[in-house]
Amino acid sequence: MSDMFDSSDSEDLSVSDSGSSSEDNELFSDIDEDPTAALLDARIWCPIHSCQDPRPPPPRFPFTASPAVHLEKDGTLGILYCFESFFDEYLINLITEQTNLYADQCIQSSFLKKFSRAKDWHPVKPGEIRVFFGLIILQGIVSKPVEEWYWSKKQAIATPFFAQVMSYQRFVLIKRYLHFSDNSVFDRDTHPNPKLNKIWPVIVQLNKKFSSLLTPERDLSIDESLMLYKGRLGWIQYIPLKRSRFGVKTFMLCESKTGYIWSFIIYTGKGSALNEEYKGLPKSSQIVLALMKPLLGKGYCVTTDNYYTSPELADLLTSKGTDTYGTLRITRKEVPNDLRQKKLKKGEFAACQRGKVMVMKWHDKKVVSLLSTVHNTEFVDLEKRGKVSRKPKLVVEYNHTMGGVDRADQHLTNYPIIRKRGKKYYKKMFFHLLDQATWNSFVLYKKSGGTKSNLDFRMELVENIIER
Repeated sequence: MSDMFDSSDSEDLSVSDSGSSSEDNELFSDIDEDPTAALLDARIWCPIHSCQDPRPPPPRFPFTASPAVHLEKDGTLGILYCFESFFDEYLINLITEQTNLYADQCIQSSFLKKFSRAKDWHPVKPGEIRVFFGLIILQGIVSKPVEEWYWSKKQAIATPFFAQVMSYQRFVLIKRYLHFSDNSVFDRDTHPNPKLNKIWPVIVQLNKKFSSLLTPERDLSIDESLMLYKGRLGWIQYIPLKRSRFGVKTFMLCESKTGYIWSFIIYTGKGSALNEEYKGLPKSSQIVLALMKPLLGKGYCVTTDNYYTSPELADLLTSKGTDTYGTLRITRKEVPNDLRQKKLKKGEFAACQRGKVMVMKWHDKKVVSLLSTVHNTEFVDLEKRGKVSRKPKLVVEYNHTMGGVDRADQHLTNYPIIRKRGKKYYKKMFFHLLDQATWNSFVLYKKSGGTKSNLDFRMELVENIIER
């Protein structure tokens, strides 16, 4: 989604100081002094006829947050410490307890055969769970088509390390009984998200950790990510532009620069758990506001694609001290009809302004519509392969800041720990969350002064887990 245009680096927007005064922060500089008239004027779309329009871009809201990593230690952090900031003792103990409980429930049931190997179980301990996770992460680096091959003694494919750390039978048993919530106490009527009940404690804990361990920088992006899954599940999504195409969709809020996953919502259809405060709004607006809720009013700027962007959402965000820009579906509600029907030749544009919100329609290789609360219709010259092209500054900055989710997804696909063959959806979701937590650990490590690459980080993390 972020590759709709040719990407190019650009400088941050800044408000012109020429002729500025304390009144420059008003949405219009030419409004009447009557506040009622000013409010009415702010709801009227005013056409912008030239890219040389003298009106400066709307000023950004003051950024009042202090970006920082919130960990107990200062300086360059240890790799294992970064990872265990997410998978701490509480979460490891929860998984250990629920895995042992689920194993006991299965063995006592009548579903297992009398001499089934699944009954050859003894309780797992927290340290063993950690080692199990280490081997799962290592499998993403050392790729083999069949999981059993990791324990194979055939000289051509042997990797003795796995057998030295844990036997294949024990690994299979832990993976079989891996569990995260007690099925016996599940109540569909009172659970906040019944469809995700089997993985819900982990989702809540990691979402809390993701947002508490980092105060992000000003520029954020919201987009959807897709976890490959082709099993029988009521909320499977088909997104042809994604690499996986079929799977479980997750809405993610990421830091644009690093791809740090700050918060996420797993989509489960109409029953997806969103904030009740925004219940009357369109679903796309609910998602943005639910993800952004703790950051509203602090001067953040969120970049979105045309699934989320709308004049209504832009008005809501600006009322809460938050800027936004992104691509726009020209058929959205409140987009002026004149702009929808406007015919443009290649290189031409049309734009309208309403308060802090600017809507722009531009014909490049095809017609593209955009919305921004921090840009005007300024064009900039870009040089690529010896050719100079002229693009709106809004397009350039959209390309620069929209890639946060794509950046995270790209790095997660480099060393995937989710195996294609797996029937239990909640286990696949858990391994996906484990992968995301490992990625976030790497971002925190880099932000604290770490110098290792993502691959070296993961290798040393596995070694540290096994040594411990």
